[in-house]
Amino acid sequence: MNYLSKLWTISRRELASYFQSPVAYVFIIIFLMLCGFFTFMVGNFFARNEASLASFFLWHPWLYLFLVPAAGMRLWAEERRSGSIELLLTLPVTPSQAILGKFLAAWLFLGLALLLTFPIIATVVYLGDPDGGVMATGYFGSFLVIGAYLSITSMTSAMTRNQVVSFITSVVVCLFLILAGWPPVTNMLVNWAPGWVVQGVASCSVIPHFDGLQRGVVDTRDLVYFLSVICFSLFTTGVILRNHRAG
Repeated sequence: MNYLSKLWTISRRELASYFQSPVAYVFIIIFLMLCGFFTFMVGNFFARNEASLASFFLWHPWLYLFLVPAAGMRLWAEERRSGSIELLLTLPVTPSQAILGKFLAAWLFLGLALLLTFPIIATVVYLGDPDGGVMATGYFGSFLVIGAYLSITSMTSAMTRNQVVSFITSVVVCLFLILAGWPPVTNMLVNWAPGWVVQGVASCSVIPHFDGLQRGVVDTRDLVYFLSVICFSLFTTGVILRNHRAG
């Protein structure tokens, strides 16, 4: 089997394992209920009187702050707790195949949950004439936010045997990615940090990169940002697992 075949085999088995437990279905139901609540109740969807998904995408970085770590905290923490990580790393697969396979399975699972929000699209189409391109880039951006948060959760999950510790750590790191560009945070930094530090911290924020995509603007810098977060976090996951294996 070549690299991609083994990668797909791991991903398929991991994805199937999600649906062998009722937890996956409960998670999807909770996700859809929260999306509906934040879109129609908190986001005042009907009061906006516009045919767009702005009130839907507005809350995604905050919604994923808890849901993505909850879905991904078991990626490696459970393997370490049960001791099956030693067996996994001795199989005829490379660490990168195991890491990418498990990550892609979780990403596809969460992507499926996102696709199941299509009734909101149907509602917008029924009420008006929305821009299909803007909706498509908004979903694409939301999927990238999931990937960024999930890669961070994979990294924190590899650090510990405890899923709760992994969850809390990943929430804190993802919260930093949200608040880094928040005006109160940048204004506080301006008082004592040089401008390049403030700009560097602000550039780490997920919000401006996601905002561009949900407005229908596909900027290379936004794509590079999300891919950089994902690649760095998965690379760090590999370093942590190699150190664990060496130990």
